[in-house]
Amino acid sequence: MAQFSTDQVAAPAEPFDPETFHVVPAREFEDLRVGEVFRAPSRTLTDAHAAAFQTVSADNHPVHYDAEWARRHGHAAPVVHGLQVLAFTAPGATLFPHFIGEVFIAFLEVSCAFLKEVHSGDTLYPALTIRGLEHQGDDGVVITDATIHNQRGELVLSGRHKYLLRRRHSASELSGPGNEG
Repeated sequence: MAQFSTDQVAAPAEPFDPETFHVVPAREFEDLRVGEVFRAPSRTLTDAHAAAFQTVSADNHPVHYDAEWARRHGHAAPVVHGLQVLAFTAPGATLFPHFIGEVFIAFLEVSCAFLKEVHSGDTLYPALTIRGLEHQGDDGVVITDATIHNQRGELVLSGRHKYLLRRRHSASELSGPGNEG
């Protein structure tokens, strides 16, 4: 077996700075484009996920945990909580916040429609797609479509998010009327 020595490791050319350690290159509002897609890794839901969410949410409706109750009421199996499914569209589940981390101001709005039931054992494929970029005063609003498909290719959730980001300002904007000096 070959021996490894720290003498074989090259010293970094620059000192390490945690402030410049980024997962992806930073971008600003003006660098974003309508149609860009930010996907989250797929995830297969388990009974443990549903039980953990039930504990956190305190939602104790039997449709979420009682298989017999769910079947008697027309469901194939207990239904995963809708808010748990919506949580899979969290921007932090994608690379989106890494792209906009320095210019992020606020998560303004979320809405969705639950289109199909989700059950334990389903694999979910979440994505955020930029559908609009709007200037709002000195800032910008990013509007995304939030979608989740299951392993059968069915759209189970369709929604929309809005985020407020700082905009980059051109020299003419910064030196315009009222900005002298």
